[in-house]
Amino acid sequence: MKKIAYIGCLGMLGVITTEFGVIGILPQVAQYYAISIDKAGLLLSAFAMVIALAGPFMTLFMSGFNRKKIMALSLGLFLISGIISLLSPPFWLLLVARMLPAFLQPVYISTAIAAATGAADKKDEHKMMAIVLGGIGIATVTTVPFATYIADLFGNWQASFVVQSIVSLSALTCILTMLPSMPVAERKPLGNQLLILQKPAFIISAVMVFLMNAAMFTTYSYFADYLGKVNGMSAGTISGMLLLFGVMGVLGNFTAGKTMGKSLTGTTVVFLGGLTLTAIGIYYSGPLSFSTVLLIALWGFLHTPCFLTGQAYMIAFAREAPEFANSLSISFGNLGISSGTLAGGWVISRYGVSSTPWAMCVFGVAALVLILLQTFYEKSRKPVACPD
Repeated sequence: MKKIAYIGCLGMLGVITTEFGVIGILPQVAQYYAISIDKAGLLLSAFAMVIALAGPFMTLFMSGFNRKKIMALSLGLFLISGIISLLSPPFWLLLVARMLPAFLQPVYISTAIAAATGAADKKDEHKMMAIVLGGIGIATVTTVPFATYIADLFGNWQASFVVQSIVSLSALTCILTMLPSMPVAERKPLGNQLLILQKPAFIISAVMVFLMNAAMFTTYSYFADYLGKVNGMSAGTISGMLLLFGVMGVLGNFTAGKTMGKSLTGTTVVFLGGLTLTAIGIYYSGPLSFSTVLLIALWGFLHTPCFLTGQAYMIAFAREAPEFANSLSISFGNLGISSGTLAGGWVISRYGVSSTPWAMCVFGVAALVLILLQTFYEKSRKPVACPD
């Protein structure tokens, strides 16, 4: 049922706008609170860390609840977080307000995917999943750069949280008024779901997703700071680059969605490998020029599909417990986001923001090595186990 998938996608807009909307305003937040840029980065890394640590437990605990109620509760927390944030509270309270909805972020994503795929035919499950996760790409095209633009237009970072709150409220309204009640017909035994943790292939895939997301966010978390200090861009130009980044990310998602069915591992390697090589170009990029714009476009095209390919890669090794695997994928991905953001902050504090692409490159190479090792291992042991 496509309606469920599209509403789930709208909710993803609220979720992703809240999580990544701060990327474009970190320099302003750091200036407002008179803190360093790496400390301001805690607004992203702490959010991701909560998801990583609490996500699997919250998903298991709430797996038997009515899916409509879970989705509504999750978006309600995101709305409350946005309202508190736009009031510019003390930094510690801003941090707490950011962390609260993170407890239910993986629950929302897993539930939305389960609701969309559960109402679809077997052959359409991947399409429904792609629609829900398409909210990530759409957010990077629309609401994330728009939030940055509004903050620049009104001259204060709080305006960004107004955009986030409006998006969350819209999604919550649609969930409450348009979704049918969706009680879970049969709750899978906890023990059966935990069995996937005994599979070496699944554990290796989880570590790969962690490393891949760390690579993605060592530099992207400080996107505005990097483009401002290294490429000499104004806040208005940066919001335009965020828009370009997002548009190319949607195109990348579309391309990845077409090729995943042919070779999931191959698609993952191509996009992650391309992103890793792009890190070198980012390091050597200079003042704003046509080549810089092309590089940012390529960066966006390769970056965004890694969310989709990473999640699908992990689930491919745990088909017997897809919801729990979904939550673990989100958790390991966000652990990577948190670690990548912290690693980028550490590099900035010691070597400057211009050196963050090298950390991006190191994490990317490590993730690629794991994929290749796992592929060789699976093919030598049992070829049919490989997610291709």
